[in-house]
Amino acid sequence: MNLVWKLLRAHLSPAQLIGFFFANLAGMVIVLLTLQIYLDLRPLFEGGDSFLKKDYLVVTKKVSTWGVLSGKDNTFSRQETEELARQPFVRKVAGFTASRFRVTAGVEIQGRGFATEMFFESVPDDYIDVNTDEWHFDEKEGIIPIIIPRNYLNLYNFGFAQSRSLPKLSENVIEMLRMDVELRGNGQQADYTGKVVGFSNRLNTILVPQQFMDWANRTFASGDSNPVSRLIVETGNPADERITRFFRQKGYESEEGKADVGKMTWFLNVLTISVSVVGLLICLLAFYILMLSIYLLLQKNSYKLENLLLIGYPVGQIARPYRNLTLFLNGSVIAAALLLVMLVRNFYMDWFRAIWPEFTPGGVAVLWMTGIGLFLLVSGFHVLVIRKKIKKL
Repeated sequence: MNLVWKLLRAHLSPAQLIGFFFANLAGMVIVLLTLQIYLDLRPLFEGGDSFLKKDYLVVTKKVSTWGVLSGKDNTFSRQETEELARQPFVRKVAGFTASRFRVTAGVEIQGRGFATEMFFESVPDDYIDVNTDEWHFDEKEGIIPIIIPRNYLNLYNFGFAQSRSLPKLSENVIEMLRMDVELRGNGQQADYTGKVVGFSNRLNTILVPQQFMDWANRTFASGDSNPVSRLIVETGNPADERITRFFRQKGYESEEGKADVGKMTWFLNVLTISVSVVGLLICLLAFYILMLSIYLLLQKNSYKLENLLLIGYPVGQIARPYRNLTLFLNGSVIAAALLLVMLVRNFYMDWFRAIWPEFTPGGVAVLWMTGIGLFLLVSGFHVLVIRKKIKKL
């Protein structure tokens, strides 16, 4: 064993090993850090209130002066909706259902009552960007769950409330308030309790469950017609030029803010994948460099190793120093990479919490399992290659 170690050290290049270590470390840190950032931000990618999970566009028809004067209908027909759904850049399409009855809502804040005429809209539950277990309507309970745009609350806090010396309200306070909602139409009137159950970043409207809207339109509205004036479209890439070309051709337009967020989301996803691929390529190149180094060491010592095999040294004993060297290098790289990722994670966690006060990060178990898995996979491959190379001698 000592003899084999002496042969190995005789041709060992510290500069080569150091180069492999840092090259592999750079690639491994990129891969593991990208993975951990994704795990920590997974609620933004997969949560109900995520703007990174899917890309949506709210589509309407342009309202022109001539269209208003001529009484042109700005609703979407079923044929137009189906035509849009068939486009290659569209995954699925759904229409907004508007309330066809009158709605009055009132609330009392610090002894001062407010009441206003308002409207409701609904979309299928798949398009809701708020996680809640209360998104259903029970006629017996008489509570209408409501989702409002987050910017409505900002308008109240920094506009209406500030100009009238009223208290500012947090999201938690709003969710504790109860509104008196009156529905009228079709010769009927009924009072219900409205409860805000969430705040939407995606949909700029006052949302109620689709189940409630269908029931309320049947009960308080006359007729069966339900024209669709807005569509919500899920698209794979909002930056696709075919979207702009098709919308211009048909006279459609989308909410610019939503399109911009969708484009940012798409580019962020592409950037994440690109960074991961670059990290993997660096790791593969570093592994290849290590294999070349081991092959070179074996080739330089091939004559002496052949003699050791001839006088009875087993293959496993000859391969052991080379195996231990690769295990040590791979283990050092993985340990250093995990340590660096944890240090960087501690740094960016404070930044994320400052942006999202309710930020809940993912765990680090997957990170450690991935690191250990990569170590076992790469080291196992190296050990097999070394044994195979020595057997050929």
